[in-house]
Amino acid sequence: MARFHLHLLSDSTGETLEMIAKAALAQFDDTDVVRHFWPMVRSQQHLDRIMGEIAANPGLVFFTLVNDETRGKLEARCQALGLPAIAVLDGVTDALEGLLGQEAKGRPGRQHRLDEAYFARVDAIQFTIAHDDGVGWEDWEDAELVLAGVSRSSKTPTSIYLANRGYKVANIPIVIESPPPSALFGLKRPLVVGLTTAPERLIQIRRNRLLSLSQSPDTDYVDQEKVERELKFARRMFADNNWPVIDVTRRSIEETAAAVINLYNERMAAGAQATAGPKPI
Repeated sequence: MARFHLHLLSDSTGETLEMIAKAALAQFDDTDVVRHFWPMVRSQQHLDRIMGEIAANPGLVFFTLVNDETRGKLEARCQALGLPAIAVLDGVTDALEGLLGQEAKGRPGRQHRLDEAYFARVDAIQFTIAHDDGVGWEDWEDAELVLAGVSRSSKTPTSIYLANRGYKVANIPIVIESPPPSALFGLKRPLVVGLTTAPERLIQIRRNRLLSLSQSPDTDYVDQEKVERELKFARRMFADNNWPVIDVTRRSIEETAAAVINLYNERMAAGAQATAGPKPI
């Protein structure tokens, strides 16, 4: 197994850099990576302290530093140590500069500024938390997305992930013994998406959940026949209401959210096209 040190330097939160590094490393098997995370690198003194750690643990250096002086010193000192230093966003930024005919602003953390989009995302997170697991059905018309599915079909984590992307989301559990509020079937504004999964996978997740709570794993909650009936009931509801359905059996939360966003964008595009069409006289 290949073992190496990876240093991640950012002049902001480092969230973007971490995601890029994670995506790149996912393409390689049998790697043992020791990550060193250095956010908010905005002074020479801070860089000096970090370089001591890099020298003591030599390896690959990824960075997102927009200040020319700081990045220049980092590159020079890495070169002196014989270490590769990669500015992971340079290719994208250069391409955008060429396309737009303007230079990048070069401001650290610009994507995290407190603008209108930031406060909209905060509002979306608050809405989503307040409308988890069927709560607050009176406000569902204010949502952009409503996720429906049986217990443990990843509704809540997917909702929270979508909220962090700026979408107002409500979610509702589908329970045979407790039908959802009638308001669910009359929604106009939100896109309702059904989440389903394979019975075997659902039973496994539910069983692990019960064990984590120190509860007996031998209940109707994990009974094969009853779980299959639950899923069949939910799928029939989705079909009867013509809601799009996503099978989350082999999907991560991120992949499920991406599929939901794609459905939402398709719906918005179709609505825009209909609005832009010829108007009756």
